[in-house]
Amino acid sequence: MENRIIELEKRILFLDHQIEELNEALIYQGKVIEELKIQLKNFNDQLQSGSLVRKLEDEEPPPHY
Repeated sequence: MENRIIELEKRILFLDHQIEELNEALIYQGKVIEELKIQLKNFNDQLQSGSLVRKLEDEEPPPHY
């Protein structure tokens, strides 16, 4: 009977450790997603404002012209 209790306690400790690792991974992924959302919003804002695209008349012709 005591061996069964010891085995159950080992399993519980293992599962607690696994849950903690998964929780840390989830927190990290959440932070990465938030950073990516901010970068995407900034990129979209730049694209909408036209600061990423030059007007055709502002472009210099390629050197072979």
